[in-house]
Order: sequence, then structure tokens, then C-alpha cells
Amino acid sequence: MSTQRTGTIAVFGATGQQGGAVVDALLDHKARVRALVRNPQSDRAQALASRGVELAAIRADDPASLAAALATVEGFYFMTPEANRLEEVEAEIRIGTALVDAAVEAGVPHVVFNSVFGADRESGVPHHDSKHAIEEHLRKSGLRATMVRATAFMENFTSVMAPSLERGEIVLRLPLPEDVPLKMISVRDIGLIAAALLLGTAEAPGGAVELVGDELTGPQIAAAFGTCAGLAARYESLPLSVLPNDLDKAMFRQFAKAEENPSDLAVVRSIEPATLDLAEWIRATGWTAPTNVAGS
Repeated sequence: MSTQRTGTIAVFGATGQQGGAVVDALLDHKARVRALVRNPQSDRAQALASRGVELAAIRADDPASLAAALATVEGFYFMTPEANRLEEVEAEIRIGTALVDAAVEAGVPHVVFNSVFGADRESGVPHHDSKHAIEEHLRKSGLRATMVRATAFMENFTSVMAPSLERGEIVLRLPLPEDVPLKMISVRDIGLIAAALLLGTAEAPGGAVELVGDELTGPQIAAAFGTCAGLAARYESLPLSVLPNDLDKAMFRQFAKAEENPSDLAVVRSIEPATLDLAEWIRATGWTAPTNVAGS
């Protein structure tokens, strides 16, 4: 049985999208939060401070500042900066390794690492294998650790994967075969699940949870948006060549192998029963069909 913790929770990445969602969920539970930030005077850091978050100035290349920032905390959530280029992968591993080592030095009782789906093994996707390396370092550290392995963000459907409106029809295009389901999770739910684990109100079986709120094929995703808009919908599978870099191409090749790694949505909902599926996320965000009509 888990026991709810009431001490300070440290968060690295608090000014970002996922870390910010963790802070939101922790504050909703009246938890004490310490954000590890590079620049406490930045607008985002000051916005956290205005909400009662303690700020701890750190440098990723300064082990002493990291260990000092983690002193006396009861839990620690961290994620690593996403590598957008191959040369950034090694830097991501260095930062993750330094954070783990600092948590060891500070004697942090519980660490939650925001990883990626499939990081329990090498996948051939460089910016996923970097998280596998960090997971391995964390596992060997002796710390009590939980891995939360995120999948594709539903929020991407408001930006890089947004459906379009063409001649009165919702159209979704992705570089994914139409019979392959895409595993996805809302950023809000990443925060809720991580907070539950950090606060001790839930536990992940085996020390890891694959964060999947829904799993749908391209045509099913398009249909969900079409249903919300009250319009017909269709899906078009695109070639990988439309992607801007080799990292994204490697990632979508891995997405296409989704059936090799089945999801267990029940595990996620045992931690956070209110985890959104895609249709619920569409309604919760107030999504509406684009107004810029293409092709007419």
C-alpha cells in the first residue's frame, strides 16, 4: 500500500510543457514544489514563484548546485531536454546522468523519470535510446525510481499534426500507415500521473508505466475530429520523406512497429482514472474545426 508523502517535491523541467503539467498537478494537491531552474529571473520561473513554487538555481554542468537543490526533498521528477539533432543526443545523456548522480548524493527517497515509450530497450531511435541509457543509469544507481514513459502528445493535434479543413471535410495527414495505431497521451495526464506517483497516492507496477491514454489508427483519429466537427473526415498516409530530419524519421519508423509493443490502458487508468482518451481530450480542449479552408 502506498503512503501519501507531504514533503517538498523537486521538479526539473518545470518551465516546460510536461514539467509544467507536473507542477500544476502537484500544486492542485497543495504540495510544496521546488523548481530547479537555470535562470530564476526568467519570466517563466517568476511565474512559478508567483504561484508559491520555490526556485533553486542550478547548472547542469555543476554537480554541487544540483545536489544542493535536491537536499531534503522527498521526491524528484525530471525529464531531459529533447534532442532535436543527432549531436544533441549525447548532451541529453550527460544531463540525465548528472541529475541521477545528484539525486544519489542528496539521498532522494524517490525519483520519477519522464522517459519515452519503449525505453526499456534499445530501439534504434537515437533520442529514444538516450532515455534508455538514462534509465539504465538510474536503475544501477540504487535509487528508488519510477519510469513514466510518454507516448505521442495529443496536443500535437493543435500544432504539427493538426487536421485541416478542405472542401467541407476534415483531413488528417501523418507519415504513418493507415492500419497502424498511434499511442498517445495528453500532457495534462502526464502531469497527473507523475504527481500521483510522487505523492505516493499510486504506484506503478514494476516501477514503470507506459503512458497511453488512447491508441487509434489514422482513420480513427480523423473520424474522432470529424465527429466533433459534425463533418466527414478522411485520412491520408504520407511518406517518411515529408519529415524534416533523420530523428523524426527514425521515430515514425518506430511508431509503425506499434503492434510489437502492446499497450495496457488499464494500468494507466488504475493510477489516474480520469485519463483522457482522444475524444474526451478533443471535447475538454474545446477543439473546433479550422476556419482557414484549404483548396476552395
